[in-house]
Amino acid sequence: MSKFEYEVVGKIGSMALIRKEDNDIDYNIFSNLGAELRPGMIWVSSGAVEIGRLDYIKRNGKELTGDIEDIKTDYAAQGQAILMQEYRRFIPPQYSVRQLLVEHTHFNDEEKRAHIKRFLLRCANQGAIPIVNYNDPVSMEENRRMELSYLRKKTDQVVECIDNDETASVICMLVRSKYLVIFTSVDGIYSDPNDPKTLVKAVEGKNTDEVLLALEELQKACVGASRAGAGGARAKLDFIKGPIRQGTTVIIANGRCRLKDAISGTCPRTIFRVR
Repeated sequence: MSKFEYEVVGKIGSMALIRKEDNDIDYNIFSNLGAELRPGMIWVSSGAVEIGRLDYIKRNGKELTGDIEDIKTDYAAQGQAILMQEYRRFIPPQYSVRQLLVEHTHFNDEEKRAHIKRFLLRCANQGAIPIVNYNDPVSMEENRRMELSYLRKKTDQVVECIDNDETASVICMLVRSKYLVIFTSVDGIYSDPNDPKTLVKAVEGKNTDEVLLALEELQKACVGASRAGAGGARAKLDFIKGPIRQGTTVIIANGRCRLKDAISGTCPRTIFRVR
């Protein structure tokens, strides 16, 4: 029996879903993803806040103003509907599509965590594809900080899930996925972030300890992020350590790649694996 309960957990970042030069959704990305998603895959999708922002501007000719937390809530609530509409539009009609909105509290509670795992395993058996996102509309930063502070007094193992890279990694560990594929707006991890010729194609070792040592060395070169509030490459590498420890092969690639090409290695990528 395979030690993996899922074949693929994937994640795509907000800016990989956007044509930044046009301030619009990149429908080709949704089309390519939808054509490849199948039961046995879990897809973690950022983008609700940014897509909601772009949609609001289109309809009103201006951005929202006021409290930043309120604005994030309003954009996220508007963007969630569009995000799910696009996935449903492009995923083959014979498959069910199910939205799962999660918060950090769900993964820090044993009973809720088990409930989510049962749901995800049922999806695979019922021909359904879960689309997961952090529940931004109901997440207030002040409350979240208080909750996390309280949890850290009881345990060191606290899940935040503020970044969907972490959400994807936590879900990957929950269902023991064979692959974790993280799509970004760049081709992978670079040894020199300012030089696109320095793409690191593989981070490998004879065991997980060697892979993690190589990963930590690579982490020293990682700086910056694609947008305000994102953790960037350094945070991505922190989040994928747990999946690597359990034997998951992790791939970071450009969102313009096909999923099958990212896994097979026929597009540029950075892969983390035991040889």
